Amino acid sequence: MARTRPAAPALAASGETPVTVLAGVGPAVAAKLQARGIGSLQDLWLHLPLRYEDRTRLSAIATLQPGSAAQVEGRVVAVERGFRYRPMLRVAVEDDSRGTLVLRFFHFRAAQVAQFAVGARLRCYGTPRPGQHGLEIVHPSYRMLGDGEEAGLGDALDPVYPVVDGIGPATLRRLIGQALERLPGEAALEVLPAHLLDGLALPSLRQALLAMHRPPADADVAALAAGTHPAQRRLALEELLAHHLSLRRQRIALQQHHAPALSGGDRRVRQLRQSLPFRLTGAQQRVFAQIRQDLARPHPMLRLVQGDVGSGKTVVAALAAMLAVEQGKQVALAAPTELLAEQHLANLRGWLEPLDVQVAWLAGKVTGKARARVLENIASGRAQVVVGTHALMQDSVVFHDLALAIVDEQHRFGVHQRLALRDKGADGRSVPHQLVMTATPIPRTLAMAAYSDLDVSAIDELPPGRTPVQTIVISAERRPELVERIRLACAQGRQAYWVCTLIDESEDADSSPAANAGRMEAVAAQATFEALSAQLPGVRVGLVHGRMKAAEKQAAMRAFKAGETGLLVATTVIEVGVDVPNASLMIIENAERLGLAQLHQLRGRVGRGAAASSCVLMYQAPLSAMARQRLETMRQTSDGFVIAEKDLELRGPGELLGTRQTGLAAFRVADLARDAALLPGVHALAERLLAEAPAVADRIVARWVGGAARYASA
Repeated sequence: MARTRPAAPALAASGETPVTVLAGVGPAVAAKLQARGIGSLQDLWLHLPLRYEDRTRLSAIATLQPGSAAQVEGRVVAVERGFRYRPMLRVAVEDDSRGTLVLRFFHFRAAQVAQFAVGARLRCYGTPRPGQHGLEIVHPSYRMLGDGEEAGLGDALDPVYPVVDGIGPATLRRLIGQALERLPGEAALEVLPAHLLDGLALPSLRQALLAMHRPPADADVAALAAGTHPAQRRLALEELLAHHLSLRRQRIALQQHHAPALSGGDRRVRQLRQSLPFRLTGAQQRVFAQIRQDLARPHPMLRLVQGDVGSGKTVVAALAAMLAVEQGKQVALAAPTELLAEQHLANLRGWLEPLDVQVAWLAGKVTGKARARVLENIASGRAQVVVGTHALMQDSVVFHDLALAIVDEQHRFGVHQRLALRDKGADGRSVPHQLVMTATPIPRTLAMAAYSDLDVSAIDELPPGRTPVQTIVISAERRPELVERIRLACAQGRQAYWVCTLIDESEDADSSPAANAGRMEAVAAQATFEALSAQLPGVRVGLVHGRMKAAEKQAAMRAFKAGETGLLVATTVIEVGVDVPNASLMIIENAERLGLAQLHQLRGRVGRGAAASSCVLMYQAPLSAMARQRLETMRQTSDGFVIAEKDLELRGPGELLGTRQTGLAAFRVADLARDAALLPGVHALAERLLAEAPAVADRIVARWVGGAARYASA
């Protein structure tokens, strides 16, 4: 008996209405909103507050607590302007509780200074913090009050929205208020069939939106701040559902394509396994079996292989390549840097060329006749395995019969580049299989939400013979001991890394932190390089940082790999680097500034040989509670999967999700660490919708994801 599908509720027509219907939105304002991705009323409904300010009551200055935002009212008792490092204005305010609060301003105009006359009344809001003269608020929001003026208090919490460039907070609040006046009734707005939400004890979408934008004065502020309010959970559920549906749709669409079935022969795989100078670990054998099963099907594989640095992903990729070579097909392996690509080239040539498999090399520096010869070998099919960088994705590269595309550290490629490599094997009838590798272990929660379009395999076992890296956490005051330790290591013929992270934050108000970061890291690395060169006269010191030319960086890394330099001073550009088994010591300066995932990646550069290895995390006191937890986690475990889960718990999914570059990374409401418990229900709900009400699935994806979905399968 055929299953009947419920009709899909229409997406509220008013939601698709352009923002230009609102008062005060002309072409200029509309363009600024559009630049932030806001083009319709629905976009404004979903432009949700970052936090809330409670202006429904006044607090006595004497009762203020550091870190707790509050609204106070009082009189100016002193005003002071200073120019010690930069212009500064301090205004002391008192109220009837006899408490004193200092308001501090770094950016101000002469007219503001004139407002703050001694005796003037004002009301201000902000978060107090300890200062030189008691509690202070830096750049509070405030308004001046006339003598005898009775300013009313708010009757609801004030939302604070994400910034839209060129549009002030008050204007944005007014526009969102207008959009909410056009919010339709329950029946028109709700997309999900009611029976699917039974038992979840969550409000309707309309109730949830109104509660988020206009929480009443008695709203549970703690729940809103923690993201656990029922209104947030209702919206998070639908947002996670939309993203999951989007990824599942991409996966289903990809499965409609044909791919060459790489099955039938085992000779090449047996040859390679017998010639390897080591035995595969159990994890490598399990993951290869999963890949082999995928490749035998006539539909494209899309599998992510994750494993710690040194877990042996490359040899698994080589075994997969042999399945394609046996069928007379071609394989491409792309890596994000020439150095990493060269490392893969050396491994693959060492393993495959003795078995009469031709491995070709294509990178930006391969030019002229050599490039023409490589391109001709690729086009004719003589080049069976092609290793390279972004150069592989160029239009001039034409494969004879590409069956398997392998991408290492895929997040370092743009979406369009990855699609371009996949399209090299598309001939109108079939597309190549895709194998993606990453040394960044991905927490299970993140994999469930962000990688639903891929099958995920984990190489969770290190090869025998790898010595565990001892991790030590010490204060920067002990720096001289570390210099001596490097001297001894280099005297014994071993090598060391000294990693510099950002030391200073610019005080220049006109420069963005992003613009300054690379420059400051380069300056720090240069200064450290000069200091250590002077302190270690018998050691050859190399330098690598992000502002050097690519050729200079590669030359420095090659010299270190060849053992010509004993110490390499570097910024975090070596995070995904080369294999230097002789490097047994790493010092990471200002380690408290880095996230767990990055610290773990850096630590993976040592311990790659038989010598006992150490990683020293050097910090500047005092440590924040989060930094202390990160460093303690690093000291306690070297398991990348444990570290990844802890990183997700401490910092949220932003950094790891950002690696997808699909447009799906920026959740408006959902937080994967906080909302992990919703994911199993979201997956079950998605499967029901795809089976019973695909039109509803379309509308949910359109509402939350829009056009970003088309890149999800890259």
